[in-house]
Amino acid sequence: MKYETVIGLEIHAQLLTRTKLFCRCSTEFGRTPNTLTCPVCLGLPGSLPVINREAVRMAIKLALALKARINLRSIFSRKNYFYPDLPKGYQITQYHLPLAEDGHLVIEVNGVKKSVGIERINLEEDAGKSLHESFPDSGEKTYLDFNRCGVPLLEIVGRPDLRSAEEAVEFVQNLRTLLQYLEICDGNMEEGSLRCDANLSIRPAGSAGFGTKTEVKNLNSFRFLARALEYEASRQIAALERGEKIRQETRGWDASENRTVPQRSKEEAHDYRYFPEPDLPPLVISEDWIKEIAAALPELPQEKMERFIRDYGLPLYDARVLTASRALADYFEATARASGSPKQASNWVMREVLQYLKENNLGVENFPIPAESLAELIKLVENQIITMTIAKEKVYPEMLKKAGSATFSHQPIESRVKALDPQAIIDELGLKKIADDRALEAIIEQVLARNPGPVKQYLEGKVQVLGFLLGQVMKASQGQADPQKVQPLLRQALEKLARK
Repeated sequence: MKYETVIGLEIHAQLLTRTKLFCRCSTEFGRTPNTLTCPVCLGLPGSLPVINREAVRMAIKLALALKARINLRSIFSRKNYFYPDLPKGYQITQYHLPLAEDGHLVIEVNGVKKSVGIERINLEEDAGKSLHESFPDSGEKTYLDFNRCGVPLLEIVGRPDLRSAEEAVEFVQNLRTLLQYLEICDGNMEEGSLRCDANLSIRPAGSAGFGTKTEVKNLNSFRFLARALEYEASRQIAALERGEKIRQETRGWDASENRTVPQRSKEEAHDYRYFPEPDLPPLVISEDWIKEIAAALPELPQEKMERFIRDYGLPLYDARVLTASRALADYFEATARASGSPKQASNWVMREVLQYLKENNLGVENFPIPAESLAELIKLVENQIITMTIAKEKVYPEMLKKAGSATFSHQPIESRVKALDPQAIIDELGLKKIADDRALEAIIEQVLARNPGPVKQYLEGKVQVLGFLLGQVMKASQGQADPQKVQPLLRQALEKLARK
């Protein structure tokens, strides 16, 4: 029997507010444990929560971007459960009437676009953190850090519209990019500011009903998400083929053994005894405020990608890479506009710039060469002042070298652009293109004399050798020879030898 995998994701995104959802404690990451707390986020008797307006604004931004229906009136509830890192014994969240419902996010896998439904978008507070490692007595005790208690989260509940691990990864990647474009979540999965739980079930292909689902919790990387879903699908199919029933349960991902492991039976909504939060009034949002937030939304990733294809003539692959982050898209666009050559700007950003960022583990906002300077280098190549070889092997490395000083990044942008003027570097290093026929003929003559074997092969009819000889001329000129002039001159020199 053939089976179909059904996947629904629940994403928790930590909002980039300076303070917590219901108090004024800082949300800063990495501070000394239990130093960012107060009676409100610890749930001490007599303390009262007050909603963070900025968190609500950020939630509305996401709802608008996901084309969700925003409820003008929503309510908070208490989700009751006992866990050591939950000091109040309940979590303030939205359940019966969330902030927004019925949105969607478009994904594309193997060239096929698909709209994935968003069931609901809830505002809720985070719990604390249990620390199980790095202490002398970790084998006997669990330590608790309550700094994270009350940090604002958005819970994004997707519908069970995904059918493969590949689609699930694409969904989370697209959502992460959207959150970063909106500047409401940094998307750092390692630090826990973006967390993913996956619900997965198996059913016979073509069936309309759903099988018994399991939930895999806290998948903190795209790789673990893919592996966990692939393993869980295989595990359930194998169990069904053995005639076993699937248990509804919560499972965890064991990265060391590459398998999911049972943690507890899966709770139902009634197990949490949801009831309205008595200390918070209903959250009422005005239509005017929604319109104001909508008017200030940035260009979203899908829109930007389509514009790059339409306005700059970029292929789909380039446009997808360049819009992977808002900062990268902005850097490319500034380079493309200043250089007047979008395709060359795309090539430089996708190769040289991204390679430098990867090797140095940096974001594009920390790339030392301003877009205006890179654009000037591209224009020098396009105007045939220097060759591409000289640009990549001589001028660009020199620009990086000059930009590497400790004080360079602190200089005003005008000073940095002036210091990295590629024309000045060309003049300083004597890197102008060799276009004089006599100078090129002299280099060609030397190259032919040093390579009698390839010359003989060419004269005997092996014309592919011309590429090798052209490369040797470029090498002998240290990349300064004009390749458009070299090729006809090289052919003339070889024809002259053939007539002897």
